[in-house]
Amino acid sequence: MTAFTIQEVSRQSGLTEPTLRYYEEVGLVGPIDRDGSSGHRRYGEGDVDTIEVLSCLRAVGMGIDDMRAYLANRRAGRTRAAEQRDLLLRHAERVEAEIAAQHARLGYLREKAELWDARDRGDAVAEAASTERLVAVKKSLEAVR
Repeated sequence: MTAFTIQEVSRQSGLTEPTLRYYEEVGLVGPIDRDGSSGHRRYGEGDVDTIEVLSCLRAVGMGIDDMRAYLANRRAGRTRAAEQRDLLLRHAERVEAEIAAQHARLGYLREKAELWDARDRGDAVAEAASTERLVAVKKSLEAVR
């Protein structure tokens, strides 16, 4: 059996050592074997596989509870395929909402910059048009708060 140190797993997964320890503490991985003489963690190939999955889930912004459900569904296999699909689709909807919110923020920033650009150029017509557009942009921004 191949055993990996926490440093090796951290480098491979992109997760920090404190995150790896935390994931073990909250039961997402492990319990992790310990070296008999030093007491240092020794991760097996199965642990590393799970950690790589967690790294991907974390990268897409999934929370601990959903990660836990994902891993449970994964262990159950096909019998939980529908639940797994639904979990991922719910998270995709949250990501879509976050993207919409970011687009609204971006639109506000760009329109505000246009307003100040018009002011800088002394273009009253462009400033008035930008001010009107800002009213609509502010509404979309308020909708995503």
